[in-house]
Amino acid sequence: MPLDSPLQISQCLLAALGTRLYIQHENRIPRQGPVLVVSNHRSFLDAPLLMTALSRPIRFACHHYMGQVPVMREVVKKLGCFPLGLPEQRQQSFFEQAARLLQTHQFVGVFPEGAEPMVKQTRPREVGEFQRGFAHLALRVPVDDLLVLPVAIASDVEATNAAFPLRLLSLFDPSEPLFSQDGWHPMVVYRRVNILVGRPYWIRPLDRAHYQGKQAKSLATELTQHCHTEIQALLHQGGH
Repeated sequence: MPLDSPLQISQCLLAALGTRLYIQHENRIPRQGPVLVVSNHRSFLDAPLLMTALSRPIRFACHHYMGQVPVMREVVKKLGCFPLGLPEQRQQSFFEQAARLLQTHQFVGVFPEGAEPMVKQTRPREVGEFQRGFAHLALRVPVDDLLVLPVAIASDVEATNAAFPLRLLSLFDPSEPLFSQDGWHPMVVYRRVNILVGRPYWIRPLDRAHYQGKQAKSLATELTQHCHTEIQALLHQGGH
């Protein structure tokens, strides 16, 4: 494995920070792609954590601003993440980039809560509402044997520091309303954390055949709810 591979960078970062990682339901992790990994999101460590837990490079979709901020954009690139476009291009940018990666049987990662839990302090066992974009992608992309894998990140011990003023980020992405408020961007560093792998959801040819008209929205909602419910249940399990 190359010294600068995303997986090795992730492992070294967690080791340097002293993060202790525990994995549950490891037998549910697929050995090969294409896989769409869906997870809750509170920390800049989430992508490295999931790569380390699944022992695979995962190509994560990340917020537009992460590709604009100096230093951060270099880190994002090294980890193999792909920043999304501006709001008017975001959905198309996500679909095109993620579809290409899945078609080459890679692992693609998404955080359906978006940027909000990253910039607002949230409790370790909370999970916000999921956006449905990943579900539409899974049902639309022409890839055989696609698996959607929900994974919960359940923090046991962590430290939260103030990283930088939120308004500073508006210089790099003025289109994001979250950056127009006062306050500081929190930086959550996990000390001890559980990664709980959920039940996989296979995308069947029948699902794609029914993905049209009003039924398309219904199928996307069903898949989104499956992942949300699974992650919520795992977070509750991870607290016991």
